[in-house]
Amino acid sequence: MSASRWPRGTEQERTELATPEALTHEAAAAPWARPTHDSVPATKAERERLLAAARRYVADERLVPPLPLDELKAHALRVIGRAASEPRFRDFVTVLVSNAAWGETLAGIPFERRLLLLPQCLRDKERCEAEIDEFGLLCHHCGRCVIHELQTEAERLGYVVLVAEGTTVVMSLIQEGKIEAVIGVGCLAGLERIFPYTEAAAVPGLAIPLLNDGCAYTSADLDWVWDTLQLTRADRTRRLDLDALRAEVEAWFEPEALTAVLGPAGAETERLAREWLGRAGKRWRPFLALCAYQARRDDPEAPTPADFRKIAVAVECFHKASLIHDDIEDDDPQRYGADTLHKAHGIPIALNVGDLLLGEGYRLIAACGAGDAQKAAMLAAAASGHRSLCLGQGDELAWARAPKPLATEQVLAIFRQKTAPAFEVALQLGALYAGVSDGVWQVLHECSNALGVAYQVRDDMDDFFGSAAQAQNPGPSIILALAHERATGQARALLDALWRVPTQVSRRLPELRSVLKALGVEEAARQMLASYRDQAVRSLRPVENASLKGLLRRVICRIFNEIQV
Repeated sequence: MSASRWPRGTEQERTELATPEALTHEAAAAPWARPTHDSVPATKAERERLLAAARRYVADERLVPPLPLDELKAHALRVIGRAASEPRFRDFVTVLVSNAAWGETLAGIPFERRLLLLPQCLRDKERCEAEIDEFGLLCHHCGRCVIHELQTEAERLGYVVLVAEGTTVVMSLIQEGKIEAVIGVGCLAGLERIFPYTEAAAVPGLAIPLLNDGCAYTSADLDWVWDTLQLTRADRTRRLDLDALRAEVEAWFEPEALTAVLGPAGAETERLAREWLGRAGKRWRPFLALCAYQARRDDPEAPTPADFRKIAVAVECFHKASLIHDDIEDDDPQRYGADTLHKAHGIPIALNVGDLLLGEGYRLIAACGAGDAQKAAMLAAAASGHRSLCLGQGDELAWARAPKPLATEQVLAIFRQKTAPAFEVALQLGALYAGVSDGVWQVLHECSNALGVAYQVRDDMDDFFGSAAQAQNPGPSIILALAHERATGQARALLDALWRVPTQVSRRLPELRSVLKALGVEEAARQMLASYRDQAVRSLRPVENASLKGLLRRVICRIFNEIQV
């Protein structure tokens, strides 16, 4: 059987299919929401926790594949015991242990010698236009389900792709020497059926379990599928511990560490700036800068040079300055569970502290050990991001003088200018410090745009639907925009009033939540979040450096894995 049996289309067709515009929200987030199977952890956080536990166990025990099924199940029970999880997840963890054991081997096999096996049950059965023959499903790339997206990317990389059930075709490809590794998505029962064949042939195989079964309208952790598809030894960062990197970044903002970078804090203004800089936060921006730098190093696992801390702290200086000024402009009373700087010390002092942090950011870039050309490029990148953020904030302030309903695209445009530049500057500074001068800037721009929008959509969702939702004096909100566009009658009148008097939102939140629920706004926002998150991932496709592409892919996944799904 020839691999050409699954046509890839023309180069133009493949490019068009890979663009974000060609993918609908339905492809990013399936419209059917079903509970997970009892043998699969219900939350993304628990699945990720067990994945990390399985990887640690395999590394500690130095397991060497192939491993027979009964041995894998015994190891899985030990992983469950160590992780204090539930025995009913044994089969799920068995897959994770096997994946961890085979991962390094599969990473060394060329993409064109791999098979991606997808189940037909991922499709939208009622609207699917595909044909089915003796080899499986022939996708028409309508974009209504994730099969199109996965197949397009896998074939672009060089994979043979089958959308089929059963083992006959798989074994014939193995026996004919056409493939050397299998990546399969399937239900736990189906994966167990195919396991004896791949284990007996010692064929490296990685599997991604379906979250539910029933042979129709199923789903999977798509980020796991993407990560597995891209797995390659050319990615020198694949073994980097992202949790360890985040902990390293967090340590850079302890008082002693900040003093080592910034020098002693003499004046009261400096003391307040350091205190604000060290306050709680997720440190995503300096973390992104570090990841972009590590990905382009010859040895990404080598210790981070002390000089790079200047860049990381500069990125956080810019971010914290923007928060101080934003809190003043929005008159927000609290941040990080404490009084905002202007509430605690007054607007003049807060303005001055914010300005000092901006100056510190530029000073640190100028003082770093990079070459003059690199410094000039970094300063230009920071200034450009600073300008974009101010323009976005200016649009919001202009709206605040005469608040009125905004369309979703108008809100998203503000997000792109207010939130995306900080991510882009972080990535640019890290890459520039590493000496990057090739054509990745457009990719980083597109990735940051999508990442920034997704991040802001998530923040808006937390404001309205989170456990501690308050929606205090919201500015232009994607939640209110989605609701206003969907509402009619009294609901429309309520939303129109809240757009024009934003201070009423927190007071009428219970009533508003009922309206949002009736309009299906939370699910619409969730699909929008998924769409922009996936767009951030897809934007990395043109990146030719496997280390940069792989690490950024995992970082995007990490940022959004905090959502319980």
